[in-house]
Parts: sequence; C-alpha cells; structure tokens
Amino acid sequence: MIVAVLRKSAAFSPLAVRPHRGLISRHSPFLLHSTATSADSSATAGSAPKTRIKRVLSGVQPTGSLHLGNYLGAIRQWVEFQDNAETQDEEGNLIQTENFFCVVDLHAITMPHDPTELTESTLSSAALYLAAGIDPSKSRVFVQSHVTAHAELTWLLNCITPMNWLERMIQFKEKARKQGESVGVGLFDYPVLMAADILLYQADQIPVGEDQRQHLELARDISRRFHDLFCKGNKYKKLCKAAGVPSRPVFVEPNAMIVKSGARIMSLSDGNSKMSKSDPNDASRINILDPPDVIREKIKKCKTDAQVGLEWDNPDRPEATNLLTIFQAVQPGRTREDILNEVRDMTWGQFKPVLADAIVNHLGPIQERYKAIREDDEYLWQVLKDGADAADEIASRTLKHAKIAMGFAVPPS
Repeated sequence: MIVAVLRKSAAFSPLAVRPHRGLISRHSPFLLHSTATSADSSATAGSAPKTRIKRVLSGVQPTGSLHLGNYLGAIRQWVEFQDNAETQDEEGNLIQTENFFCVVDLHAITMPHDPTELTESTLSSAALYLAAGIDPSKSRVFVQSHVTAHAELTWLLNCITPMNWLERMIQFKEKARKQGESVGVGLFDYPVLMAADILLYQADQIPVGEDQRQHLELARDISRRFHDLFCKGNKYKKLCKAAGVPSRPVFVEPNAMIVKSGARIMSLSDGNSKMSKSDPNDASRINILDPPDVIREKIKKCKTDAQVGLEWDNPDRPEATNLLTIFQAVQPGRTREDILNEVRDMTWGQFKPVLADAIVNHLGPIQERYKAIREDDEYLWQVLKDGADAADEIASRTLKHAKIAMGFAVPPS
C-alpha cells in the first residue's frame, strides 16, 4: 500500500462509469499510496488555503483466492480511503484524494503459476474489490499489466540497478530456498518492479509493513542512483528544454510512513503465522468466496487450546487472540470490552458457532454483490479499462520524463 505527496498533479476528473444496477452504491459502507501538493489555481498567496492532492495506489496479487486476511487487513482500509476523499491538514489546506487500486498480476508471475487460471483469478480479484465496496465513481480499479509503463520502467531501472543490491533482499533468499534451482529471474527482480510501481506515481510517503521495508529502501536507492546518473548538470537541462519538460528530478524519493494497521489475521491452523494464500492447507484460511457450510466447517476444525475461557493478548494463547480478532473485525464498531463481555466465559464449543455465524453474515452481502458483478462482464471490463486509462495518464508522464533523462529519442507530444 502507498500514500505519497506528489510534486505536481493533474486535476482529478472522474471518468464516466455506468452504475452497476445499484450494486456498488456511492455511499457503500465497505480496500502502493501517494500525495501530491499543488496550489489551487483560484487561491492567492495569503488569501486562501491551498488544495493538495493525495494519491492512493494499492494492490493485491491475484494468485489463489483472496481471503479474510486480505480483506480485513487491506481491502477494507481501501474503502475507508475512498470514503474520506476530502480532509483538511493542520494548516487548513484542503486535501483531495485520488484512489487507484490495482490487481498486481505482474508480481503474481514471479512465482510458478497456472496460465489457465491467471485470467480468472485476475478478474475475480477485481470483482471482489468492487463487491467489497470500491466505488468506480470514486476510485480507479485496473490491472497492473494493462498499464505498460510498469514493465517498461522496470526494464529502465534494471539497467542501472547493481545486482548486489538485489542479492541482499531477504524475501528473495527465503523464497529461493523453497524453489531451489528452478527459481526465476523475475523473483530476483521483483523489488525493481515494486520500485517502478512506487516511482511511476510519484509516491513520497509510503506506508509499508516490516516485510516490505527493505524493498522501499531499495526504491529510494534506485531513485538516488537514477538522479545521480541522469538528472544533473547542463546536459540534463538541455535534454529537458529540447523535450519541453521541467528539468526537476524525474522521481520523488519515497519515505516510509506509519499508518493505522488493519486487522492482523492469522492462520486457522497456526496462530503464530499469517493467514496466507500460498499455504497448501486450504483449511488454514477463510476465503472470501467460501460458502457458509465451508466456513462453518473450517471454524469448527480450526486450532484452539485446552484452556477454559477466552482472552486477548496472552502470548501463550495465539489462537484465542486470532479468533477474537476475527470476531471483532467482522462486526465493525464493537469494542474489545463489548466482545469479551459476550464471550469471555464461553467454551470453544460454544464460541465457534457464534464466530462462524458472524463471518457468514459479514461476507454474505459481499458474495452476493460479487456474483452479480461477475454476471456482467461488460461492466467489469469497462471499469478496468477506465481505471487503466486514468492510471496510464499519470504513469506514462513519469515514464516519458525518465526516458528523456536517459537520452532516448522520445516522439514529440
């Protein structure tokens, strides 16, 4: 996920998207992120507050089924971003938000995948974004590979990124050990693609988890190296002048940002491990599209302990904390105290059916909306096309500037 401040931003002009028969309402209760500063053209110095543009760009891989952890930890936060599109900062300046949510299919193929399933999982993920509350009248939804600047900038950055920088990436080492000799170059190069994702949209402040912090540092290093190589001196100024673009640095250097974390949902089979799409045991997770009987069976069989009563934050009872966290997360607005007053004295046999019912009730409306969206392919593809067009306008502008700095023969606009 990414939130950032941009140096400049074009005015936000929502693309026309026809409503889906009322399924995704404008005020639906239900998702890499960026901010741009630009003065409101109608304001004069000292007479009126400025308008700043905050751009939100975030995505989830389409491999496997999206699960409860993806939804509660990320997608539901995306909805909060879009539903709070206008805020004010401490100085009274108006902050307007542009939301871009993508299905990161280019990242998905860095690990072995089934080509017969990629299209379906991509469309399924996009439809789930919409079903969970992402509103096309407020946000752009697109597929990463539909904006070719992601792949093209990755190649340009590859050519100036030292290999030993990538060899230090911890995630590559961990995943490469699992794949053995069959590990692909794409997995090795994954962090450069992530850097391109961030830099294309001029992201400044980036909220990332600890597992992605090293990749953010790499994006910073790549940005600095690019500027040292291509964005200094009279040669760069002459190239920019000839092309009719500003001679400022091509990229905004991203910084780490701490934001409110979503619910941390752990595996149903191990309370110390995150719920994961890659876990071969399907019973370890609640998939968003699991039917009610499957959800109830998974909760019935999930790992618990032999202690009596329920409690949060006991390090010796990670499963208790996880199941209580899920119970609270699928009932927005309820506090821990409220939850404990209801269930603290229950046995596992009493609590599990109550938990299963809460999950089923929460996911039911999402599943209904998802089914209706998937029955209207024309609508889904139009949403993705409009989203890709809007994203491409921003990404292509950054890519063009990068190519000019590197000396490519860029056709005039």
